[in-house]
Formats: sequence, structure tokens, C-alpha cells
Amino acid sequence: MERNPSRLVTVFGGSGFVGRYLVHALAKRGWRVRVAVRRPDLVGHLQPMGAVGQIHAVQANVRHEKSIRAAVSHADAVVNLVGILQEGSRQTFETVQAEGARLIAEATRDAGIETLLQMSAIGADPDSAAAYARTKAAGESAARAAVPDAIVVRPSIVFGAEDQFFNRFARMAKISPALPVVGADTRFQPVYVGDVGEFCAVALDGGVARGRTYELGGPDIRTFRELLEMMLKITRQKRIIVPLSFGLARFQAKVLSILPNPPITADQVELLKRDNVVSEAAIREGRTLAAAGVEPRSLASVLPTYLWTYRKGGQFAEPGTPG
Repeated sequence: MERNPSRLVTVFGGSGFVGRYLVHALAKRGWRVRVAVRRPDLVGHLQPMGAVGQIHAVQANVRHEKSIRAAVSHADAVVNLVGILQEGSRQTFETVQAEGARLIAEATRDAGIETLLQMSAIGADPDSAAAYARTKAAGESAARAAVPDAIVVRPSIVFGAEDQFFNRFARMAKISPALPVVGADTRFQPVYVGDVGEFCAVALDGGVARGRTYELGGPDIRTFRELLEMMLKITRQKRIIVPLSFGLARFQAKVLSILPNPPITADQVELLKRDNVVSEAAIREGRTLAAAGVEPRSLASVLPTYLWTYRKGGQFAEPGTPG
């Protein structure tokens, strides 16, 4: 699609992990970007990613329909990146990932906007035992019901400098001699956040077929245990990896559920029972990063660029220095 500086895209959740990379990619393509977030005063870090006035924030809450409709007004495209990993207060999986997606999709349709990109996740399944996966699937269905040509994007674990996966376990390894792991043999296909942002930007530019569900994974398929071993090797930390049974993990999750931000939830235990990799069908049908011409970056090429912060001695620590 030819670049047109008059094009406007509204990105719900644009200040989040994936959002900041997508906003940057869109700005480079000449889009004007309206970032729809609950706290516009906290997203000033996005503005330097574009020219003066190219990126601006507006207040919107996916639980408030009026704010959603105002945010999509006069836009040419809409992106919904909003999602949560844990429930809290009024932020439930149902209200955010299912009902919120429905409100955004219907506002998009009613505004006469034909381009909608809905961020989901590999493992989205209406029959899943995990509420996270069920509501992700509900969000997909709501998007397609309102905008049949909606583009649905399902990434595996997304990694990058600000991720909540490798950083979390690297921090844990700094203070604990052991790393408890639920689903040690569950397989993942981590995808670099920059590649996800690039794919979505290309998709909004018309670079992939609409009305399809794309599954995004990187070039490496590793078990949970192998991912932690890689992290420990890069950070030069010697820690014991302790596999936990799903039964014990469910019990711990139940006990820890009284905490405001528990380290693991019963829902996450359910998710860890299934591999999180790109399906054979998606590969066969060309519904992967390759559809947008994106060459995925490997774990080995990216992880050392930010996990060095967890080494004893930092970036310039001598090889072999223990953590």
C-alpha cells in the first residue's frame, strides 16, 4: 500500500509491550497514530517515535463504550492489543478480552472502518479450561462477527527487552538458588516483539490477506526447561531448575490466590498443559510471519542484548564469571 500521511490508526493498548513496537513501525510507514489508553499522561515516551504531532494519546477504557467510540472516530484502521495475564479488581478476562473486544469491534463497524486487527494468542480456544484462552477466543469471534475481514494475530510467547517472561525468571534467579517450573516439558516458540510489531504494521498496510488468523512464532522451539537453561547460560547464573507437577502447582496457585499479584494462578497452570507453538495448519496455509515477509529473529540473537543486565559485573563481565 502506498504511504499516505493522512492515514489515521487508533491503537488500543498502544502503550504496552507490543504496542510501543507497533506504534514505532506504523510511524515509520507514515501513519498518524492515535494511542487509546486509560492514562494518556503516561505515554509521553511514544511521541519521539514519530514526527511532531504524528503520535498522540487519547483517553479510552475498553469497559466504557462511549470512550471507545470517541477513540475510533474518523480513523482509517483500528488495532486492539488490550489483554491481561491476570485478573484483578474490575479487570477480568471477560470484561477486557471478550466484552472489550466486542465493544471495539462494533465501534469499528459502526464508524464505517473496514480495517481491524485483533491481537489474540496461540492457544485461544472456546473450549479451554483456562479463562484466558476462552476469552481470547471470544474476542476473536466478536471481532469477526462485527468486521468479517478482521485480521487476527496469535503470537506465542513474545520476548524482548521489556518482556515479562525472561526478565521475570532472571530476576528470580538473582535471589533464589532454585527456579520452580510448572510444565517443564511444555514447548514454546518465542517470537521477538519487534517482529510482531513489524508483521502487524505490514498487515495494516495491506501486505497480508484479510479475514485470516495468523500464528506468529520465532525460529526456535524450546521446552520451558530449555528456555530457562538458555536464560541462565546468558546471565551466567548457576541455579537448580525444579519441575513441579501440575497437581502441586494447582494447590500452590489456590493458596497463593489470596495475594494481590500471585506468582502463578490456576488459570496459568491450565495454559501450561498445552504446547504453545505455531500449528502445522498455519504453516501449510501460509498464515505465519512469512506472509508479511518478516524473517524472525532468533533467541540467541536477541536475548544477550538485554539479559546481560542480570550478570554479576554487567555487560563487560569476564567470560565465565558466575552470577
